[in-house]
Amino acid sequence: MRIVDALRRPLGHLRLSVIDKCNLRCQYCMPEEEYNWLRKSDILTFDEYRRLVEVFVGLGTDKIRLTGGEPLLRGGLTELVAMLVAIPGIRDLALTTNGVLLRKHARALREAGLHRLTVSLDTLDADRFAKLSRRTSHSAVMDGIHAAVEEGFTQTKIDTVVMRGVNDDELPALLEFGKTVDAEVRFIEYMDVGGATNWDGDLVFSRAEMLAALTAVYGEIKEVPKLDNAPADRFALPDGTVFGIISSTTAPFCATCDRSRLTADGMWYRCLYALTGTDLREPLRSGATAEELGELVAGVWRQRRDEGAVERFKERRRTTFVSVQTLRNDPHLEMHTRGG
Repeated sequence: MRIVDALRRPLGHLRLSVIDKCNLRCQYCMPEEEYNWLRKSDILTFDEYRRLVEVFVGLGTDKIRLTGGEPLLRGGLTELVAMLVAIPGIRDLALTTNGVLLRKHARALREAGLHRLTVSLDTLDADRFAKLSRRTSHSAVMDGIHAAVEEGFTQTKIDTVVMRGVNDDELPALLEFGKTVDAEVRFIEYMDVGGATNWDGDLVFSRAEMLAALTAVYGEIKEVPKLDNAPADRFALPDGTVFGIISSTTAPFCATCDRSRLTADGMWYRCLYALTGTDLREPLRSGATAEELGELVAGVWRQRRDEGAVERFKERRRTTFVSVQTLRNDPHLEMHTRGG
């Protein structure tokens, strides 16, 4: 069965946060040093993830992405990968990582059956990385990306959050690096969700500006026809190199968004901007059957009308979406909790 929401969008892609902790403190995601973490007893077990994923797959979900926080901080993660790979109907199982621990885990992830990797990399400069993330792990990230190549991962993506005056001068260099590691680079507009408590619209380097900057270096850039509901619009350089731009801030893609997010403690969100979610852990642990859980998920999804990015785009005076105090009162609103 494949269900759709009130705007005819399918329940296609589920992002699973496996941990809310991270080993970086990036300005646009986790600008504070200390946070209110989820209770360990509330964190889903691997078997609970499996049971919930089977429910979603039964409703049409065929793409799963493991996220965090930093997912490689979750002990025994390869066990979960192997469990999910074995579920019939999952067409794509990917993992998003900051790359710091990737050298250590790349081989085991590959052997467990993980299909793809996405690595976050906002700069090629170690000093700039330290300023952005407040950590000195740049060399580990770069080594992790090379480890992915060595272990045979293909279709790897590199995600770069672009901010004006911070790293917008590195777009060509990042594309050239992507060529050397056979990875498709995706440039992401700076968004105002979750931990972006110091968000400033003036720092947004738009899709149009990215294309103009790259055209000035490479010449004519052509858009690649879109064949799926992926968030990135894809483009090709004159030499055939393909890259993506995710323009959620200036050109929201809500009309085709088939994504939902499950936090590490089982709270299900239908939109990255949603302020409330549906608790799936409580019924799961109270003995709800797969059929009952399926009815719950299907009923909520069918009523979904979320278009959070579009609604934010319409605001005339767009400032920080969620305050620091609000985040402290409800850590589920953090980007690192709900899986970005």
